[in-house]
Amino acid sequence: MDKDEILRVATYNIHKGVQGIGPVRRLEIHNLGLAVEQFDADIVCLQEVRKLHRREARFFPYWPELPQADFLAPEGYEAVYRTNAVTRHGEHGNALLSRWPVIGHQHEDMSDHRFEQRGLLHVEVQVHGRRIHAIVVHLGLIPGSRVRQVGQLQRFIEREVPAGEPLIVAGDFNDWEPQLRRTLAGYGLHEYEEPRAFTYPARLPLAQLDHIYARGLTPLGLHVPRGRAWWRMSDHLPLIAEFKL
Repeated sequence: MDKDEILRVATYNIHKGVQGIGPVRRLEIHNLGLAVEQFDADIVCLQEVRKLHRREARFFPYWPELPQADFLAPEGYEAVYRTNAVTRHGEHGNALLSRWPVIGHQHEDMSDHRFEQRGLLHVEVQVHGRRIHAIVVHLGLIPGSRVRQVGQLQRFIEREVPAGEPLIVAGDFNDWEPQLRRTLAGYGLHEYEEPRAFTYPARLPLAQLDHIYARGLTPLGLHVPRGRAWWRMSDHLPLIAEFKL
């Protein structure tokens, strides 16, 4: 198959670019930049991305001056970021990096209760003259919240994504039960059936919390990079999917 007929998509929860806790925590954002380049993906969906964090910027002498989404974008890529959560020292949210031109984007708050600030990022990209929609999500920790957030996602898609245009929904779904997969399938969103695409926890992955679903695109395969270098960078492993355009 010609490379121009393949769309390569990655999703990665980067854990705000920092691993560990307390005084022994380490900055991984520079290694993550190299990792994102290795994906060689047309679209990279990122969760837990820092726009800024004043305390960490003081703690780490090599904290990037750029927001993390812009810092991680390989040369020639366009970065889109929107904030989900505002905290005492900064803010973080979802991001999308695109090799192809971005022609539109928007954000919607998906917070289900006051203890978790969540959102979705909707980006439209132009691939070989074809409009493709990508939605980046990071769902809640409570099962009932996730069910309601998937319902909200469906309403957003019905409202904002024309039925005939290809759609990708990717991110950290925080869920390892089959219910959400069946619900999304009912909406026409499907994922390549790979039985061992486990992404969490990174050191010894036992569950697939991260997913890449699509509508109007043919799934070709799913891949999870593994190894010590990967589990040092985040508590999640990245997930990479390929689709036939």
